[in-house]
Amino acid sequence: MASAQLSAQLSAQLSDLALIDWSRPWYDAVRPAFDALGLEDGEFAGAFNRQAALLALRNHRGLPLAFVPQESLPEGTAYEAFISATGNVPTRDNLHDFFNGLVWQTFPSIKRELNALQAAQIEASGGSKARGPARDAATIFDENAALLVVRASSEGRELVDELRAHCWEAALFEKRAMFGPDAELWLFGHALMEKLVAPRKAITAHVRIVFAADEYFGLDAAARRAWLDATVARTLRDEGLATAGFTPLPVLGVPGWWPDQDRAFYLDASVFRPKRAA
Repeated sequence: MASAQLSAQLSAQLSDLALIDWSRPWYDAVRPAFDALGLEDGEFAGAFNRQAALLALRNHRGLPLAFVPQESLPEGTAYEAFISATGNVPTRDNLHDFFNGLVWQTFPSIKRELNALQAAQIEASGGSKARGPARDAATIFDENAALLVVRASSEGRELVDELRAHCWEAALFEKRAMFGPDAELWLFGHALMEKLVAPRKAITAHVRIVFAADEYFGLDAAARRAWLDATVARTLRDEGLATAGFTPLPVLGVPGWWPDQDRAFYLDASVFRPKRAA
């Protein structure tokens, strides 16, 4: 019976993973982590642990990171507090937790700082279920964030101002040539990645803006990813986090990420909504 259950679980995992189209540009951030797993049978928890050991991943308390079955999380214990106290990440056999594991391997410093922030908030609340702005922001970041790196130039700042003002046509159509040479989006949120397995035009990320010097855009992908991980983690540690720091962005609006991105594409107000009056 146990053998049959294991076989069924592996079949389900293989089926779920087969849904991911790794050619999509929104998976560029975590594709190297997926490639490093060398999955053959669909069972990913063991592969996660091998990579965690190889990368010497640790939580904010310096405890080695390990991916453990969901059943390891004691009843009544908050998920984030458990990771903080033990270094163990409860992991289910589904796409949501699969992408979470890939993000831990891709942006370990950011994940570590987010967990530290969440754990501190839980401890400050006495372990209650009450959620304050900082904890809410950390959860949004963890689940649905994307990181938009923009060249620190007058043109880059104008692009950011237009995005924040929801001037979609100006930012994403008229300035589409900036994406690549002067701006690039890295997906971070694992729930966001899961949603994009079945892409829809309305899927929207909570974007955090990161300005970078010219040197950043001359680095290779691995070096840019490492710089971004270290830079955002340091900012979280030094400045904390609030929901007001996010800018919404319909992901399929990123130039080059979806076909037929003509002017009319960005005039669809049901997706590219005007900014609400303050």
